Amino acid sequence: MISTVQQHIIARDISWLAFNERVLQEALDESNPIIERLRFLGIYSSNMDEFFRVRYASMKRLAQITSKKQLRLGQRVPGDVLHEISEKVKDLQARSQEINDMLMEELSQHDIEFVNEKDLTAGQQDFVRKYFVDKVSPTVFTLMIDPEAPLPELRDKSIYLSIRMYLKGETDKPRIALIEVPSDLVGRFVQLPRYGKQYLMYLEDLIRYNLNYILFIFNIEKIEAHTIKITRDAELDLDDDVSKGFLEKMTRSVKKRRIGDPVRFVYDQQIDPEVLDFLIDRIDLDNFDSLIPGGRYHNKKDLIKFPDLGNPDLEFERFPVYNHPDLDLDRSILEVLKTRDVLLFLPYHNFSYIIRTLREAALDPRVRSIEITLYRLADESRIISALVNAAKNGVEVTVVIELQARFDEANNIGWTEVLQTEGVNVIFGVQGLKVHSKIILITREEEEGIRHYASIGTGNFNESTARFYTDYHLLTANPNITKDAVKLFDFLRNNYKVMRYKHLIVSPHHTRKAFIALIDKEIDNSKKGRPAGIQLKLNSLSDVKLIEKLYEASSYGVKMKLIIRGICSLIPGVKGVSENIEAISILDRYLEHSRLFIFTNGGKPRYFLGSADWMTRNLDYRVEVCTPVYDDKVKRQLRDHFDIIWKDNVKSRWHNEKLDNEYREIKGPKIRSQYAMHDYVKKQLKSG
Repeated sequence: MISTVQQHIIARDISWLAFNERVLQEALDESNPIIERLRFLGIYSSNMDEFFRVRYASMKRLAQITSKKQLRLGQRVPGDVLHEISEKVKDLQARSQEINDMLMEELSQHDIEFVNEKDLTAGQQDFVRKYFVDKVSPTVFTLMIDPEAPLPELRDKSIYLSIRMYLKGETDKPRIALIEVPSDLVGRFVQLPRYGKQYLMYLEDLIRYNLNYILFIFNIEKIEAHTIKITRDAELDLDDDVSKGFLEKMTRSVKKRRIGDPVRFVYDQQIDPEVLDFLIDRIDLDNFDSLIPGGRYHNKKDLIKFPDLGNPDLEFERFPVYNHPDLDLDRSILEVLKTRDVLLFLPYHNFSYIIRTLREAALDPRVRSIEITLYRLADESRIISALVNAAKNGVEVTVVIELQARFDEANNIGWTEVLQTEGVNVIFGVQGLKVHSKIILITREEEEGIRHYASIGTGNFNESTARFYTDYHLLTANPNITKDAVKLFDFLRNNYKVMRYKHLIVSPHHTRKAFIALIDKEIDNSKKGRPAGIQLKLNSLSDVKLIEKLYEASSYGVKMKLIIRGICSLIPGVKGVSENIEAISILDRYLEHSRLFIFTNGGKPRYFLGSADWMTRNLDYRVEVCTPVYDDKVKRQLRDHFDIIWKDNVKSRWHNEKLDNEYREIKGPKIRSQYAMHDYVKKQLKSG
């Protein structure tokens, strides 16, 4: 018997595919400049790669287990879910190819043309040959495939040219070879000389043109080349050798990821069936692996880095980044925090305030220690520079760095080595958990005694992503919050201690209980006729127990407004279940990443922000921190922010059972929330 809740839950992976379909919608939206539409197509492709490397791979492992034991995932066999996913992905793949072709045609209207190896003029041929010899040739290596020997391991995320050539005198025995396209070394897009128009060429087409040069030792009569791509399981396999430290285990595991089991094989559908069958057999794909026919070009994720062609009209107008009205360049940030809290809202505000806070602490002789949690860092991190500077100045610096931050493991291992070399105390998170919190704690010795300053946020301390992720960072010296922050870092040092927090909401021990209690309070208020309501802004909502609690609140008349960017397993508007819940998704030029929780609380609203989505992993298997907001000015700002986003009638879509991503229509003037937010922050700067 399926429970009412189970009947009204959307599988998280199916919901995620609906989210990525919204990204694809942005590539189709003619109100976006053409190059930005190409970049959205690239984001869609990159998202799909990660989906297969992580979620599809996990489902595949589960399906392999459950097929033997006849176990079920909820009420559905995992293999059936995989089949549904594969069919949906094939549909999206076909649509993405149609959109790609359409965008290529639209580019030509702006005098931008892609050419392949067959379209080149004599002048372009000379340029392509010289470009290949000078820049590409040293990076190209050819793998000759022995039909009787194992296939060499193909790199995840790379694209390959599958070569079939017929030699003179051997027309019945074609030779097979593979060439990895070195786009990570020389770039995917080659800009040809301008002749009235701007001409571009895919790197693989440039290699196709030079195949006879590459394979000159063979007497070739006929040759053909088609692209293929393999996606591998990205799960890390940590060995149990007690003689190895965690850092060493992680380093070895990251190196092994490149040869994980294949979970997706994408191929040019024009490839010869015999060659395709040969490759599929040698790669050893099984029934759970996804075979996806595609077009001539794969790895459309490279479109994210589409070159700047010098025409600003084809891209989004650059928004200025604003200073914060409460923070002056010539005034101590810590001194400001003694009198009031400060809310940074990125990318509208300048991320440099975080850097400035750390640099100020590094120079202040009264600062005793800096503690920070790091999940993802920029390749050129000024955060690391500030921490190293502090350590060299005699400040005790403790960094909790998460080595298992997916796909950033190698980067974080590298930063760990830098920090340790510079005398920084490095902690490798918590065994069995990921430290996903975004928190800084500064301890300062002052005339009145020891004072703590904290930054608690929703986003990583990463200046690269801070340019296009919307995130909050609350800067505060409120002792109620900072005392709990001290306890948190004590827990991170001594994992066997389960701390009690009076104000902070911390996973994995307290978050679920805390939010259930807050929802229960709204239910109780509604029963008693008091003001009740819930407003949530999350990246993902998939935890069944919390969804069940929201359904319960709806049944008691609690009105809810949910802004869920990505996965939303909850189905709003179902009579008798969720008729008091509305849910939308905002997808625009910035990635909505901030998390905000507002509870009406009988007319005295309570505000929280933090790192935790309402997913089981965030509630039970990660160290997450959400902080209450006590400053009245900050509360007003958060209320204004939520209201602005909720009024969006340009880039908002409804969440519903059909997963049709229907745009939300509201009568009145058009409100594009990210543009309206930009205006709001600008006005705040002028008004002080």
